[in-house]
Amino acid sequence: MTAEIDTVLDRRRLRRRLTVWRSLAIAAAVLALFAIGLSGDQWSSLGSKQIARVSISGTITEDRDQLELLKKIADSDNAAALLVYVNSPGGTTTGGEALFAALREVAKKKPVVAQFGTVAASAGYIVGLAADHIVTRANTITGSVGVLIQWPEVSEALGKIGVKFNEIKSGDLKAVPSPFEPLNADGQKVTQAMIDEGFRWFLGLVEQRRGVKADAIPGLTRGRVFSGREAVQLKLADSIGGEEEAVEWLRTERKIDKSLKVVDWKVQAAGSLGLFSSIGEAAASFFNNTTLGQMLARDPSLSGLGLDGFISVWHPSEK
Repeated sequence: MTAEIDTVLDRRRLRRRLTVWRSLAIAAAVLALFAIGLSGDQWSSLGSKQIARVSISGTITEDRDQLELLKKIADSDNAAALLVYVNSPGGTTTGGEALFAALREVAKKKPVVAQFGTVAASAGYIVGLAADHIVTRANTITGSVGVLIQWPEVSEALGKIGVKFNEIKSGDLKAVPSPFEPLNADGQKVTQAMIDEGFRWFLGLVEQRRGVKADAIPGLTRGRVFSGREAVQLKLADSIGGEEEAVEWLRTERKIDKSLKVVDWKVQAAGSLGLFSSIGEAAASFFNNTTLGQMLARDPSLSGLGLDGFISVWHPSEK
């Protein structure tokens, strides 16, 4: 009888030990996943005061994860300031608008400085306008203030191959402009009116944030680009330099502690989502390797077709 009781007690002790080890293993796994989600700098600076750095690169669209990241920086007690690195020819006007609003929310709580890279044009320049101070390289392509809408018109091509496009719509301005018919006078008028309204909004941001009169800057209202040197001379940017100068401005003008490190804050990589992410990456890889995907990647005019809505983007002419 005593041996049976001892056996039962031993089993209970063994179960308790297994429960403890399982709990520790789960906790370790959670910590490991958390660590993977952080960049090296974020991990090393976890819990300490820092200057948060966010990179806005490539084509700008309204990215929910990116906007959420900026909100986290605004609410974080560890982020004493924000440095925004901009290297973008622009993108959708709404994408620039959303980033501008998010950065101004950050600026309500902590200083924001922008550093321009190779290009900060159109919606990329809108991002810079949200900062309290802009540092640009001397040869940064800057400006291209303006809004446009682009669409292909294939009505003649369809006629040549014997294809006729039919439609029934509630009003003659519905789905205008359309790639399947030439733009008539009324369509031209309302489309131009929308572009003009968006352009006034963009110019208003420039005048409000930079303290300039748009008409007084040669070529600004015509959408031209400027070098970084010209941008500083025309008060479209504040100073020439790079990240070191941007950080120095935070330290001297906003009294940010000189000991604080600059730490990258990044949107969590999609790869951490496992199987579903792998399926998505495989699909993207397949598309990028098709003839259509390669055409869109090589031709800037075609790549713009993937941007819905008004576009604030600049690219050099290939002619």
